[in-house]
Order: sequence, then structure tokens, then C-alpha cells
Amino acid sequence: MAIITGGTGALGQAVTLRILTGGALVALPYIVKAEDDQLRTRLPAGTHDRVLSAEVDVLDEASLGRFVDTVVARHGPVDILVSLVGGFAGGALVETDRATWDRMLALNLTSTFAACRAVLPRMLAAGYGRVVLTASRAVLPPAAGIFAYTVSKAAVVAFTQALAAETRGRGVTVNAVAPSTMDTPANRAGMPGADRSSWVPVESVAEAIAFLASEAADHVTGSIVTI
Repeated sequence: MAIITGGTGALGQAVTLRILTGGALVALPYIVKAEDDQLRTRLPAGTHDRVLSAEVDVLDEASLGRFVDTVVARHGPVDILVSLVGGFAGGALVETDRATWDRMLALNLTSTFAACRAVLPRMLAAGYGRVVLTASRAVLPPAAGIFAYTVSKAAVVAFTQALAAETRGRGVTVNAVAPSTMDTPANRAGMPGADRSSWVPVESVAEAIAFLASEAADHVTGSIVTI
């Protein structure tokens, strides 16, 4: 079974559909009902019963814990965790207020912490797990003008490598993807005049995540895969 936080968003839907093709059951905590409804219209025939979703704020650790407990009790152990919840805000340090700083840390870093805290103990107890997190190409090296976003995503890189060190040799791998600008409706709306020729299709990111979540990546851990 795979738990995908943010699995109903633009990237999340591509990842969910890709993981489904491998035969996994997918559990999705979401906060935007319209996104879940849209995903349901895109599911291939015969896969609807392998997608479980519920309205859950992943920043509410108690609610997320109950969600994980419920899906495990009904459907068995979690083999894959993909953490996709995140957000973006521009601005240099001197232009960044405390609310923006807190929001970037919450969406990009605390959401990662909460998801791993909810699932990792079960993976360690089972001796198997694939954890895939989401960093950003903009932090390699850190870009200027997007201070809170860059710092929060750079922290995800450190988080990935620290957790990989803690889980090495215990049957659990921890890796992250670091996409550059993705071709999503939100990015198109936010940058209407941009040259999209080098933007990354969400399907390409989903393929990388699917590999890192597979048994073929058994010896890959602590890696940051740029896309």
C-alpha cells in the first residue's frame, strides 16, 4: 500500500496514477475536495476500488495518525510513502514577513516531518519501506529572491539525508526528487509569459518517484534526484 500526501494536486494526480499502474493500493489524505473529485474522473477502469481518500490536514498530526491507523487496519502495511504537500512564495529575506516564513516551513518541511512520523515507525517494524520526499532544483544551489521557499526546501534535502542515515540497513530507503519548474496549471497562471519549453512535465517527476518507490531502487537511499 502507498500513502501519498498531496496526492490529489497537479503533481500528486500524476504520481497517484503512476503508482496505480504498478498495482498498488493508494491512500490519499486531501484538503481540497474538488481535487479529489477531479482525480476520480481520471482513474483508469478497474482501479477505483484501489484508491482510498479522506479529508485530512496532514499538519494535524492526530488526524493524520488516525488516517494511517484506519487504512492499515483495513488494508495492511504501508510499503510506500510519498510526501508531496508543499507551497511556494517569492520574495527576498527583507521582503518576507513572518506569516510567509511560517507558511513555507509548515507546508514544505513540517508536512514532511508529520508524514514520516506517522508512517516510518510501521515501516521500521516491518523491515521494509520506500520513502520519497519532494525538494526543489532551486536549492541546488539556493536561488535568490525566493528566500523562505528555498530555505524550507533546502531543509527537505537535509531531512532526506539525515533520515536515510538513520534508516540505513533497516530495510527502509529515503530519497527525494528535486524538480525544476513543473508544467502545472498554477505555474502557467502565475507565469503567463514564461517560456515553458524547459518546464518539467509532471509525468516525468512521477516516473522518477515510481522508480524510487520500487524494489528496483533497493540500494538507492539518501539520494536527491534532480529533474
